[in-house]
Amino acid sequence: MVLMTMIGRVADGLPLAASVHNDIRDDSGRSGTEYQNQAKSILRRLASNSPSKTSIETDPYIFHCLIDHDVCYITLCEKNFPRKNAYAYLEDLAQEFIAQYGQKIQLAARPYSFIEFDNYIQKMKKQYADSRTSREAMGRLRTDLRDVQNIMVTNIQDVIARGETLENLDKKASNLASLSQQYRKDAVYLNRMSSLTKVGLTVGVIVLLSIIAYVFIF
Repeated sequence: MVLMTMIGRVADGLPLAASVHNDIRDDSGRSGTEYQNQAKSILRRLASNSPSKTSIETDPYIFHCLIDHDVCYITLCEKNFPRKNAYAYLEDLAQEFIAQYGQKIQLAARPYSFIEFDNYIQKMKKQYADSRTSREAMGRLRTDLRDVQNIMVTNIQDVIARGETLENLDKKASNLASLSQQYRKDAVYLNRMSSLTKVGLTVGVIVLLSIIAYVFIF
């Protein structure tokens, strides 16, 4: 389920539009306002080279972020809401937002200059709450959105408490992925060498025993 949506400009983190579910409240007592502030913090840590798609965990929910045409689209969802559906929802918002406002985006000078876009956001939230509509939307996904398995997933504390930019977090994730891949390669190599060593020792023992037997027999 989509709980909250915020749209902001990447260049300066200015919020352009938003839609908040007033009933958001978790077991710790956090309200929709706190999650809205977290979304604003994410916007302030964007850069021109931030990853185009990022998921940020904020228990018990998760933010999904899509950057398109220098605009960031953020949605807060329940963790069991399919990630593909979340990015399909953001993609639909991005297409309509650019179609409606286009050149006006960079001229906006005050927060929530396009707050009336909430009407379209509410419409899409209702559509994606319908499982049948979600399946239809999935059929319209662009190729580059079909594989969401490699999207960077981080934690909101890494973004807010440590003041990390999404660019730096993406670099760290890429480095970890590279190290993991190298580790797998090294593990395969070591396993192969171990197997060859075992074979060599076995052959050596057999040869040695054959020599000893030959000496005693003859």
